[in-house]
Amino acid sequence: MQVCLKISHVISFFPGSHLDHMEPGNDTRISEFLLLGFSEEPELQPLIFGLFLSVYLITVFGNMLIILATISDSHLHKPMYFFLSNLSFVDICFTSTTIPKMLWNIQTESKVITYEDCITQIYFFTLSAVLDIFLLTVMAYDRFVAICHSLHYIVIMNPQLCGLLVLVSWIMCILNSLLQSLMVLQLSFCTNLEIPHFFCELNQMVQLACSDTFLNNMVMYFAAVLLGGGPFAGVLYSYSKIVSCICGISSAQGKYKAFSTCASHLSVVSLFYCTMLGVYLSSAATHSSHSSATASVMYTVVTPMLNPFIYSLRNKDIKRALKAFFVKGAAKLS
Repeated sequence: MQVCLKISHVISFFPGSHLDHMEPGNDTRISEFLLLGFSEEPELQPLIFGLFLSVYLITVFGNMLIILATISDSHLHKPMYFFLSNLSFVDICFTSTTIPKMLWNIQTESKVITYEDCITQIYFFTLSAVLDIFLLTVMAYDRFVAICHSLHYIVIMNPQLCGLLVLVSWIMCILNSLLQSLMVLQLSFCTNLEIPHFFCELNQMVQLACSDTFLNNMVMYFAAVLLGGGPFAGVLYSYSKIVSCICGISSAQGKYKAFSTCASHLSVVSLFYCTMLGVYLSSAATHSSHSSATASVMYTVVTPMLNPFIYSLRNKDIKRALKAFFVKGAAKLS
């Protein structure tokens, strides 16, 4: 008969609340889980460590350069670069939520993550993931206004509206992450405390619970449709209008310039949505943990790393700002 372990939510969040064994028949407090990661083969661990460390450093360094460039160069104080710098910041947070813990576990040859850290990871991961979606949608709207309403772009995309769009995105994502995290706190977990992932992913945690998860699943899928499907519909609508406007441009060079900018953004949106949707659909249809963890890498690791390259390094304004930034830095050092 399977014995379930009930989490004492309040006590476990205080220092010293480790795995306490009580008398048989009473509840037991859980203080930690095990992250199984990608592979248990010892010879593969150095390769995984080196690969993810390199990707993480590239992601942080690349996105940090974008933020510094947009702040230091007054020519980049425009709506598009304002949203881009916010996206870069969120991408740094996105990868920092999961990769450092995974690298630490590989280095220490430990798979343990505390209950408190797991809930914290769920909160910040959910916050960053949904905020990424919102910012990608806002950027699609910005491109729509810039291409289809170019004469009124400055009036429409004024600083007040840009700030409001980002603020509303943050508030909605914070409330959603708080709700999801609090609902996980209400779950009871069985003797199997192994998470078949490289981080505490919300869907995996719900599947791991042995208490009733109907309400958790309903809230989770409702939020996915509302906060994921809604913005995606907005992206599709924006790009349908953009395509219509591009077709009306007489200049071939103008068409190419507009389409290349939008195609880069749309490719990242498609990659992000398709991989995320694939992860949740596959996990709902099958219990294959390795395929789910591998697919998650695409939107949790690869997409944030590609952000500086796709959005910025092909942009002449960003290149000029980065060059000026490095010149100033070299001048100060000399």
